[in-house]
Amino acid sequence: MGFETARHLAGLGMHVVIAGNEREEGIAAIRKIHEEGNGGKAEFLYMDLTSLKSVRQFVQTFKDRGLPLHVLVNNAGTMLVPERQTEDGFEFHFGLNYLSHFLLTNLLLDVLKKSGRQGCCSRIVNVASATHYVGVLDLKDLNRRICYSSHGAYSQSKLALVLFTYYLQEQLTGGGFPVTVNAVDPGMVDTALYDNLWSLAQTLKKPVAKLLFRTPAEGASTTIYAAASSEMEGAGGFYLYNGQKTQSSDFSYDSQLQAELWSKSCKLVGV
Repeated sequence: MGFETARHLAGLGMHVVIAGNEREEGIAAIRKIHEEGNGGKAEFLYMDLTSLKSVRQFVQTFKDRGLPLHVLVNNAGTMLVPERQTEDGFEFHFGLNYLSHFLLTNLLLDVLKKSGRQGCCSRIVNVASATHYVGVLDLKDLNRRICYSSHGAYSQSKLALVLFTYYLQEQLTGGGFPVTVNAVDPGMVDTALYDNLWSLAQTLKKPVAKLLFRTPAEGASTTIYAAASSEMEGAGGFYLYNGQKTQSSDFSYDSQLQAELWSKSCKLVGV
């Protein structure tokens, strides 16, 4: 989905920076986008979201370029990974899917604010998931050390992203900044996210995916809509599914939980 998003935005004439931890795949993606010759520009910069140090290095590299930033798409993610930790000691889903994006967004906020203007706001798009509806967020055990479940860890990370989306938009609106932030649900998409399913589930998934799952291009459509549609100009603090503003989980609207997670996250990443 990340490639399809980058490809489409470049096709709209944007200068796209793809950030990732697979250099060969990133360079191949850039080459393919350029071969299509749609008028945009694309480049690859290295960033490993399992390392907060790498996130900070990426941000410094990007800022040294002096480029504006009009759209930030937080798309990277992992799912159903057996219990393990990131370089910084965080539960893998929570660290990669949420905390690194939290840090990345906060470190780039100043550029986003300077790049936007009234009538042409900068945009942040957080790729969430319907699993957030069953997510449970325990602020005393965000690393899920008490009782680990890969599905529970994944759904918690996606709930955290939605809570983060709403709280950040409230802060941006309150400060009068020309930046919007929305969460999008791409639906069930046939991507490598499902590679961690056990072997029998993998076998059963293949025929089902062909019938029911969306292609990466279809899954990216709502992200692209949030990032580039004129209908979303100035609109923030929404959960989007199928290009429509949709109700997210009841927990996600808990303003106290939003604020507590924000405060806790700031301490964890050191901002």
